[in-house]
Amino acid sequence: MKFATELIHGVDPIDPEHGSVSHPIYLSSTFAQRSVDSFGRYDYARSGNPTREALEEAMAGLEKGAVGLAFASGIAATASTLLLFKPGDHLVVCEDVYGGTFRLLTTLFKGWGLEATFVDATDVAAIAAAIRPETKALYLETPSNPLIKITDLPAAVALAKENGILTIVDNTFMTPYLQRPLELGCDIVVHSGTKFLNGHSDVICGFAVARDQELGQRLRFIQNAFGAVLGPQDCWLVLRGLKTLKVRMEEHQASARKIVAWLCGQKQVRRVYYPGLPDHPGHEIHNRQASGPGGVLSFELENYDVTKRLLEGVKLAAFAVSLGGVESILSYPAKMSHAAMPPAERETRGIKDTLVRLSVGLEDPDDLIADMARFLNV
Repeated sequence: MKFATELIHGVDPIDPEHGSVSHPIYLSSTFAQRSVDSFGRYDYARSGNPTREALEEAMAGLEKGAVGLAFASGIAATASTLLLFKPGDHLVVCEDVYGGTFRLLTTLFKGWGLEATFVDATDVAAIAAAIRPETKALYLETPSNPLIKITDLPAAVALAKENGILTIVDNTFMTPYLQRPLELGCDIVVHSGTKFLNGHSDVICGFAVARDQELGQRLRFIQNAFGAVLGPQDCWLVLRGLKTLKVRMEEHQASARKIVAWLCGQKQVRRVYYPGLPDHPGHEIHNRQASGPGGVLSFELENYDVTKRLLEGVKLAAFAVSLGGVESILSYPAKMSHAAMPPAERETRGIKDTLVRLSVGLEDPDDLIADMARFLNV
């Protein structure tokens, strides 16, 4: 099946008992057993729920992995994945990683004894130089958040395999519609499913998908033991959202291209970050490993006053945290996604106080442009 068909039919959509074309929501917290000697498939909902299982199987299929797991948030998926490692282990992490992941690694897991070195992952030599004998994994985002940096995933995978370590990739921006890191040799994909996968800004959720069964079962043990699972009502909402992923991503992307072209011509815009631009660093690499540039872009403005005027003035794009919804979301990384990163660290990484990130929604792009033009053409 092609991707659009798989979104609808990848997991059997017909309820075998009653013929429902929408997967049932199983709200039960526990399941009655009929035999002391042989329990049924489900016993306690933390360990497994039919609605969650349908979503997990769908995500494993879309990412072409062996095991998919649904969590209560994207950061819960990331934290649970990091529990694969032990005190004294070391990770190499892309330097402009999502602020919540940076906070997780530099506070909770650092105190626990897991070390991380942050590098410019667009430079494979920098990744190689950071690997130590105790390094157990590379943790990457491509495109990264918020500077849209591109990491050469096949090159990173080759380096990881040479050193006997895992490659973990946050695929939130691209979704499996546009990029499938497991097919490129990566070991684990994580997502904030809150974003494009659900797509309607009404669910907090996360996913981890493992390429092989053994690694997936290790993650499943952690999911059950740690317990940060996604509830069945939210699972159903994401199952519903997934069905329109292709059409949404195509529209997000088409509108983003048009807005980027307009932004590049604005005098008060100093720089635009978008992998669809031919001069974007890593543009050719991105085109080799992804099938499109996506619906998220960032841009730097002339000064703080212009930045503040735009953020506080726009009407159609919500000035808010998050991305990937049907509505456009204009966010301010310095005080939102990367607020947990100290100012000096942000500045070193190029996350300036004049940087904004735009997740392009499903509005008409001409209306979005007209809305922003009121504050950039004054």
